[in-house]
Amino acid sequence: MKYKRILLKLSGEALMGNLPYGIDNDRLKEYAQEIKKVVEEGCEVAIVIGGGNIFRGVAGAAKGMDRVQGDYMGMLATVINGMALQGALEDAGIFTRLQSAIEMDKVAEPFIKRKAVRHLEKGRVVIFGAGTGNPYFTTDTAATLRAIEIGADVILKGTRVDGIYDSDPEKNENAVKFNSLTFDEVFEKGIKVMDMTAFTLSHENKLPIIVFDMNKDGNLMKIVQGERIGTLVDL
Repeated sequence: MKYKRILLKLSGEALMGNLPYGIDNDRLKEYAQEIKKVVEEGCEVAIVIGGGNIFRGVAGAAKGMDRVQGDYMGMLATVINGMALQGALEDAGIFTRLQSAIEMDKVAEPFIKRKAVRHLEKGRVVIFGAGTGNPYFTTDTAATLRAIEIGADVILKGTRVDGIYDSDPEKNENAVKFNSLTFDEVFEKGIKVMDMTAFTLSHENKLPIIVFDMNKDGNLMKIVQGERIGTLVDL
């Protein structure tokens, strides 16, 4: 195992599968099986999921909603997604804990760093919900912050595309893929990997990021074992 402890970042949209919104149960089961494989190999897995399949605060603000209110609604959406993934993982036989940055003790533990690390050491998957608990911060920032707090070896950003390109590969068939980039190259080229707060935090703490296609069977395991999949961003 190249990576002993990982932080897997999934977008809320990833859970939609082929649906226009909401949660695709088949996609949930696929992700649960992929995560189960690496857990059974001894990898410690923490997860942060976005909430864009249910609600996106920025979009709400653009339509006249108060941004702070919208962001809190988005945080609640991430908890819903976390509960759904927790259910799928436990159905697959993987012990899982959901921790929330906003206290809601009927459905999730409060986020406590030492408790989260202990769960990981015991082989449990830990899902972090409700972002950072603060408005104006994205789930990318929450993923980076939690990864640093728990001492993760890498952030794995699972997307619908197989890495970072010089332009959107879904819109430009001539887009060129990067196999690896330094943090400085990402800044210089103006490539959007994560939001700037998250990316800067990762850079300052020397935490590598791998962007990869989560929807391809076996990719997560290959990365954990050290195979070059997707695009690596490092120093």
